[in-house]
Amino acid sequence: MKEVIYLLKGEKEMSQYYNNRFKKPQPTTMKRPFVEVKGGTVNSCENTPVPINANTAGAVAKLPVVLAELNVQFNVSSTIKLPELALDIKRIRKTLKITQCLLLQDTNVLFIKGFVRKNIEYSTPGWCSNPYGLCGEIRHCTVDVPFDCTTPITFNGNDPLPIIGTSNDEFVYLRSQEINRPEYAEKDRLLSSDLSEINLISTEYYNELPYCDLISSRIVEFDEHLDRTTANYRLPVGEKLFREIEEKMVIFLTIKLLQNQQVAIAPIVGPCAK
Repeated sequence: MKEVIYLLKGEKEMSQYYNNRFKKPQPTTMKRPFVEVKGGTVNSCENTPVPINANTAGAVAKLPVVLAELNVQFNVSSTIKLPELALDIKRIRKTLKITQCLLLQDTNVLFIKGFVRKNIEYSTPGWCSNPYGLCGEIRHCTVDVPFDCTTPITFNGNDPLPIIGTSNDEFVYLRSQEINRPEYAEKDRLLSSDLSEINLISTEYYNELPYCDLISSRIVEFDEHLDRTTANYRLPVGEKLFREIEEKMVIFLTIKLLQNQQVAIAPIVGPCAK
């Protein structure tokens, strides 16, 4: 009886196996993404001026004060290797980014660090080519070209605030003690500080750190293709492939150095004070 049951189970499992393996795939419906644009006409909006209530009696305000404004020049040379063979460069879009602009306090040395983000669009040779033409794809590669330098600056604005350092002061209390020694009289007393305690006053000043604002940047660039070689298939006359690009850049950067300082604003007199 058990053998009949096991046989029936084996036939049932074998039947399910063949049904699942040779089952025809069912067609599936997939929703394709689509673009939806909504727009309309913007009507004109009316506005009414509101009176400005300002303090005309004078005040002391904490404001960004210009310490210096300067033009900095960077000379950058680098080599970029593309992930594949390219036929030519179509376009290079550049964006300058500063990651550090630090004035070393008690000096006039400014540390600048950053990179140039370059998005390189290039054409690939593809595999459809003959001596009269070729077809390929347009691809892109984004790289960051780093740079850093130090430059001395002239404070042609306000001077930076003087730095106030931290301090640790120790003080003691007078203590009068008995002297239990045979060579001293009973009325003698030991007058000194207490060696069993320590008293400290720690003071920290939180100075305002100067910071930079970027005003403008200009990049003059020269790019040259390296390792230009012919392909193992026929290309039109004069066409070669490459992977490496050698670039030379001169970066002109205008920086404004600021620091938050307390500024006294004089009161306004005359008709404007009303």
